[in-house]
Amino acid sequence: MSRTVGFIGLGIMGRAMARRLVDAGHRVTVWNRDSSKAAELTAAGARRADSPRAAAEGSEAVIVNVTDSAAVESVLLGKDGVIHGAPAGAVVVDMSTIHPAAARKIGAQLRARGIGFLDAPVTGMEFRARDGTLSILVGGEKKDLENVRGLLSVLGNRITHFGPQGSGQIAKACNQILCAVNMVGIVEALHLARLSGLEPATLVEALTPGAGGSWALDRFGPQIVKGDFQPGGRIALMLKDLGIIEDSAKEVGLPLAGAAAAKRYFEDNVTHGEADLGTQAMFKAVERAIGAKKKKAPATSKARARRPSAARGRRGRRSGT
Repeated sequence: MSRTVGFIGLGIMGRAMARRLVDAGHRVTVWNRDSSKAAELTAAGARRADSPRAAAEGSEAVIVNVTDSAAVESVLLGKDGVIHGAPAGAVVVDMSTIHPAAARKIGAQLRARGIGFLDAPVTGMEFRARDGTLSILVGGEKKDLENVRGLLSVLGNRITHFGPQGSGQIAKACNQILCAVNMVGIVEALHLARLSGLEPATLVEALTPGAGGSWALDRFGPQIVKGDFQPGGRIALMLKDLGIIEDSAKEVGLPLAGAAAAKRYFEDNVTHGEADLGTQAMFKAVERAIGAKKKKAPATSKARARRPSAARGRRGRRSGT
């Protein structure tokens, strides 16, 4: 059944998702801060709105996919936001990755206007958005989910309801812990192989099918070996997600040693101008850490060499020799 949908946020993921809805025959109105990104969609049959409010007017559902909590609040609750255009009974589905507390706050304000709200971040990269095989992690009321399930099934093949508003964002935080810590393991393993004289490409091929293998090793291992650091998921966004994870973990008293290590490496990437590279560019940060340690090693060795001779001198003076 064709439905009227507003779609806000036409980045790499958003554009692919909106296109699937258009191709599925839904009546889609799109808005993006940079309006040029709407050209492909309007050519395919979407309408272009001049504000989030206009995109929401007359829409049964409004889907949002923007950068962070501040951007979601702006397009939904701002002066020209969705809250001022969506009709009562509409459901807003936020597929961005934001702070769980922000999701709960936004949901409460929309509910006060009779508008449903689901926080429904996704896992999967651009090719999964194009193929409609995303995993969608949902927080919010079940009735709102059932209202838009048909739309979401165009975008993802696994839709999981976790609980009340904010729950989807917690589930996404868990996913990002796994992604970040897995990348630490991958890049450290490849550096150990390289420094020990093993061929990293052979290691990736040998380990991928085994107990240490993963989807990330299969996908990113060969890219790292080739020096391909083009983004699937950008470091800047992962670092933003790790900040959300840090806050969420503090709320429940959870120490995060693995995620903290990943965060330090990604911060080094950003310091060196690599924020827009893919997360596999953590390899570069570890490489720099190795180089820094090697530079310090000679001075340390000299200091160790001096200490025993000084000790021998003291022993000599005490014995009279």
